[in-house]
Amino acid sequence: MLQRKPDSGLGNIRSSPGDPSRNIDWILLVVQMLLTIAGCFVVFSATRTEPNIDPYTYVTRQVIFAIAAVVLMFIVMSIDYEWLKERSRLLFTLTVGALLALLVLAQAGVGGGVITDIAFSVGPINLQPAEFAKFAVLLVLAGYIADEGLSEISYPRFVGALMIVGIPAVLVIAQPDLGTASVIISSVMGVLLVAGAKLRYILNVSALSLFTLLTALASGLVNSYQLLRFRVLFDQDNPELGDAALQVRNAIRAVGTGGVFGKGWLQGDLTNGGDIPVAWADFPFAAVGEQFGLIGCGVLLFMFAVALFRVWRIAHLSRDLLGTYICAGVFTMMLWQLFQNVGMTLGILPVTGLPMPFISYGGSGLFTYFAMMGLVQSVHMRRMR
Repeated sequence: MLQRKPDSGLGNIRSSPGDPSRNIDWILLVVQMLLTIAGCFVVFSATRTEPNIDPYTYVTRQVIFAIAAVVLMFIVMSIDYEWLKERSRLLFTLTVGALLALLVLAQAGVGGGVITDIAFSVGPINLQPAEFAKFAVLLVLAGYIADEGLSEISYPRFVGALMIVGIPAVLVIAQPDLGTASVIISSVMGVLLVAGAKLRYILNVSALSLFTLLTALASGLVNSYQLLRFRVLFDQDNPELGDAALQVRNAIRAVGTGGVFGKGWLQGDLTNGGDIPVAWADFPFAAVGEQFGLIGCGVLLFMFAVALFRVWRIAHLSRDLLGTYICAGVFTMMLWQLFQNVGMTLGILPVTGLPMPFISYGGSGLFTYFAMMGLVQSVHMRRMR
């Protein structure tokens, strides 16, 4: 006679409803994967005609980056975000150290091509500390504010938050990389707003950000090429601006000529023909607009809207303030980076080189966003504990 094996007391259910493995946000996960797959198609379409390069080089690397990023995300998901928060200061210190080392070594001209102004080159991979700073700053900032345990952040804690963000932000601006610095600053704005910062505190952040930018301009930290990008915003038809203006004009043309339905997959003359330099990293939205038209752009933005909604929902479901602040920072960063990338493609914002999350080519950016989504999933998976 067969004996029935003992169970947990819940019949065929072997774990309780609060078990993290049973609380993955599958909608967010699926949308994130769809965006990443779409990004691989965009990368291939924009790089296959690059001269002297195998047409599958970039997309192969992007697929490898995506697989590694998925593994990283599941590792982060499997760890309680409280445990990560307790080690966030070490991660923050290492990140600031990497930013400082990159700045010093790049200025000294050492490295023999292994070290650039923004990245350490390891074989075919460029590791950008500024991208990883997004994750480290968000985690330590959310933990720092949550430790106070108040519904409204105090002024001393607010000043401390500015110091946490200010150090890496200044180092990133010094690279110079104004785009990534703006994303890091946007994270603190999102967290502070949700933490109940008073209006005058927010105005202080805005004033500090503007002062930092003006200081960077006056001290020469911002190079002439980035200043040229700001000029393009207001004078795109000026022939003296050269390729910088041409890049933006062609991006706008690509989106406009795509019409409602687009020209078809791999049929975009501008984005497939190399008329938009570095389109696979800086202007993927132009490739989508030219090949898939208004409908394709709408579908892409809708998927981002779903992802943002799920992150915002998880912020409300979080068991504690730490989880809420983490989700608020991820939400703000992704929204700002998406807005900035689409805006510079349409010529309504200056070109900053900010990639589109999950879509643009690049391992560092992909790793960072997958790690942050792992944090969000960790919050959701442990909301019932």
